[in-house]
Amino acid sequence: MLIDLSKASPINQTSSNEFESKVLDFIKEWFSESKTVKIQSSGSTGIPKVFYVEKSKMLNSAEMTCDFLGLKEGNLALLCLPIEYISGKMMVVRSISRKLKLKIAPTSLNPLENNNEEIDFCAMTPLQVENSLDKIHWIKNLIIGGASVSETLKQKIQESLTKKEKGFESLSLTNNFQPKVFETYGMSETLSHIALKQIFPNPEDWFTVFEGVEISLDERDCLKIFAPKLNSEVLQTNDLVEINDIKQFRFLGRIDNVINSGGAKIFPEELEKLVKKEIPNEAVFLGIQDEKLGQKLVLVIEGESNENLKFKIHNLKFQKSFHKPKEIIFVEQIPRTPNGKVNRLELKKLIKN
Repeated sequence: MLIDLSKASPINQTSSNEFESKVLDFIKEWFSESKTVKIQSSGSTGIPKVFYVEKSKMLNSAEMTCDFLGLKEGNLALLCLPIEYISGKMMVVRSISRKLKLKIAPTSLNPLENNNEEIDFCAMTPLQVENSLDKIHWIKNLIIGGASVSETLKQKIQESLTKKEKGFESLSLTNNFQPKVFETYGMSETLSHIALKQIFPNPEDWFTVFEGVEISLDERDCLKIFAPKLNSEVLQTNDLVEINDIKQFRFLGRIDNVINSGGAKIFPEELEKLVKKEIPNEAVFLGIQDEKLGQKLVLVIEGESNENLKFKIHNLKFQKSFHKPKEIIFVEQIPRTPNGKVNRLELKKLIKN
């Protein structure tokens, strides 16, 4: 289904499946007299709940994204995220705000499977991108959210799109353009993302915040966000970050994941980025209780014990000597939360047994 949201009456269409019906129902709700929209939380951090958001603030969020990416009236957007959640609803609101044409695709793990046309804008989860690497060259502006983008996936994106650019495979596109891929940073309280970081073609270490968003640090060096167009309150996170002179920020890790080993603070997420550039396996750094050090730094690798992987880790150039793990442990499977994130607490319990 294709919905042209530049037209006055975009809802006079017939759906062919349940997902399309839900999208049309949301569009009807949007154009109703109500000033708010009903949103369902994903439940990734607790019990799923329903809450209401002001349409005006959703429009503000939509305009921030569209302005940052330079989207124009008549551009083609692809919706392949569940419409029940903020991620899917915001794709529709962006299309309404910028008068885009909205293509509805099944919310599958491979939403580009049957695509054969250029798409100006699309939002996908990391798993959807993983399953669409042979097709993402069709998308001019791709944003990835819902979970962090692993170093392994970033490398796959680079390799896939670089290969296309070098002409090893025909793009078969009517226009010659270079795709842009971004990682997002945001939360439900900010109505989707408030910052983007480019993955391709120019990989960035720093997230760039949108116009109208102010960032600062609390006494713990955790990120504080003030985005009055999206939320009247100052939002306090537990994300340890570094802020540069032009108000960009670099994510260091969650404060509850910081490891204190012999008085030195270690950010496991930073070390995991380094390791995952060298090995294909999932890898997690943990601090295990130790009498001398307080916490002993260990590396848990998913998969069978492998001397070659151990050798690679041993020869990695860590920034500090205490960044090298004291022990490497292999497990069959690393525990994950319902939305696919590593469950560090359960992993600690697993390796203690």
